[in-house]
Amino acid sequence: MRSWYKNLDWVSLALWAALASIGLVAIYSATHGPAKEFLLESVQQNFNRQLQWVGISAAFLGIILLLPARFIVRMAPVAYAFCIGLLVAALVFGRVINGAQSWLQIGPVSLQVAEIAKVGTVLAVTALLSRKEARRGSIPYLIGAVVLILIPAVLVVMQNDTGTGLVFLALIPVMMFWSGAVPLTWMAMLAAPAVAVYLVIVNPTYAAVFVALAAAGMVLWTRSRAMGALTVAVAGGVAIAAYVGLFQILEPHQVDRLVAFDDPEAFRYGAGFHVIQAKAAIGSGGLLGKGFTNGTQTQLAYIPENSTDFVYTIIGEEFGFVGAMTVLVLFAFLLIRLAGLGVQAGFALPRLFIAGVTGIFLVHILINVGMTIGLMPVIGIPLPFISYGGSALLANTTMLAIALNLHARRDEFAVYS
Repeated sequence: MRSWYKNLDWVSLALWAALASIGLVAIYSATHGPAKEFLLESVQQNFNRQLQWVGISAAFLGIILLLPARFIVRMAPVAYAFCIGLLVAALVFGRVINGAQSWLQIGPVSLQVAEIAKVGTVLAVTALLSRKEARRGSIPYLIGAVVLILIPAVLVVMQNDTGTGLVFLALIPVMMFWSGAVPLTWMAMLAAPAVAVYLVIVNPTYAAVFVALAAAGMVLWTRSRAMGALTVAVAGGVAIAAYVGLFQILEPHQVDRLVAFDDPEAFRYGAGFHVIQAKAAIGSGGLLGKGFTNGTQTQLAYIPENSTDFVYTIIGEEFGFVGAMTVLVLFAFLLIRLAGLGVQAGFALPRLFIAGVTGIFLVHILINVGMTIGLMPVIGIPLPFISYGGSALLANTTMLAIALNLHARRDEFAVYS
């Protein structure tokens, strides 16, 4: 359709440009501030590399917007198979960086394949769940969608990248809900174990109380004791498994990293150090911040990974409450905008893909910002479009571009409805 560009959501593109620009400012501050001379030369090059990746991502965005929507849909199985191949290759030939064997060196380019795999996974699950049989609640199709998500999730966890593995798992309730094939009560059943696991990390007693309340709430909601018993079995079983895994299977240093966010002072010389310094940096920024490249916690390198996982601390310290809230507002506008585009799309296929992308962005934002302010465990999740990292920027931009493409050409999907 020649007039597809008239349906293109330019507001979302502007939000992408704004967030990517903020990321460049933060990364420049982390690598070109007063303490630049004390940084490794490779770290000093992070800004230049990120600037190049922004250019590459912008080029990909433009190319994807020009592709026919049906071509993108037909490529879903190929993209998924390619991504699984990359994940397997990373397990065999990958480089270990920060403890995760999730990087493939392709010539001069180093790719974190778990980030790239999100694109193929969302495409493949969308293509499956958008079929009429799946939307009518066909169990084999729903199980197939779960399997499509579990395969990359398991491969990513095997690479010792648990944080990214959790992002894949978060796709299950998001895409099942938006497919319309799973009742809301069952969605609550899927969400309950996640809350129970979080509470196990905070305090196992809280998790037990939550499971009891969730079961009682399910009985009142559905008027079915069987649903209450099933809630106890599912949420309680997952909580017990998490408790055993946390305190019986994981190594002590891994446990410390997960539980330190709840009481960082108890781990101030170890796993809690990150959280303490991040909260101190954000809190010291005040209303307007200390000024560009003037953040003491940032410039004196008290915060490890301050241009990647903890990039939000730079914004909070140097640009204060106003800067930190500006980022959150921009993300809120983007998420709301995408949700609106999904509703406008009307047809199942573009709606499902946009829902999956929105869910991935939301999980990343909640975990990344949450771990910098002590509400989430430190599990190494980048902030979309802002954190340093070419693979994540390219993958997130690609997903956004496909979402905008499918929305702009939404009328082409009448044939799939």
